[in-house]
Amino acid sequence: MSARSVLVTAGASGIGLAIAETFVARGDRVIVCDVDQAALDGAAARLNGLVAIRADVSDPAAVAALVAEAGPIEVLINNAGVAGPVGGIETNDPGDWARCFAVNVHGAFHMIRAVVPAMRAAGSGTIINISTASTVTGLPGRSAYVASKWALEGLTRTLARELGPAGIRVNAIRPGFMDTDRMRGIMARAADASGRTVPEVEAEALGYISLRTKIQPSEIGEMAWFFASDAAHHITGQIVGVDGNAEWEG
Repeated sequence: MSARSVLVTAGASGIGLAIAETFVARGDRVIVCDVDQAALDGAAARLNGLVAIRADVSDPAAVAALVAEAGPIEVLINNAGVAGPVGGIETNDPGDWARCFAVNVHGAFHMIRAVVPAMRAAGSGTIINISTASTVTGLPGRSAYVASKWALEGLTRTLARELGPAGIRVNAIRPGFMDTDRMRGIMARAADASGRTVPEVEAEALGYISLRTKIQPSEIGEMAWFFASDAAHHITGQIVGVDGNAEWEG
């Protein structure tokens, strides 16, 4: 497989950086964007040849400038996302709700809209959207986040049909209980709120996962690589969980 131009949003840390590392290691030209300049600088220092550009995907003008600087993109991975408001629906701030959709849904829209013309011209392209296993289980107190990811999955299925005749494939990945700093923070806050230890909270969460295991960020990178590979050249419109089979969330 020849080197391709790959763009990963929110690619300076966490899952996004793991995805970028996977593609860089296999010889692709990888561009990441993020809103955190310090994280971008760190990612660029860590990965030789990585192109790091500061951009907020919720801003269509910033997205247009990003894609103009990056050039034609062959593989787009929409990883950017924010957690949104936490708590009962009646307590959710409308501004926080709107910001969640602005990044998680509108950001993906802006990115896809910007890269598709070049993909159409080339007669091929791959778009991979990062969703969440919480769309399967539902997650009380996280309505904005889960609703935004459902919207992203709906966009995935619809664009697979719309863009398929142009040779563009669109799929999504549902990460599960991730072994990341972000998830460790969530577990710590849950432990504090319930008066339990972090291992106790984690054990309860893992009890609702069939394989009883956390997911490594590199596993999401590997699934993204597969979706973008020749082995998946007839796979589109699919939403695949890399989650050990999430049965439920409390």
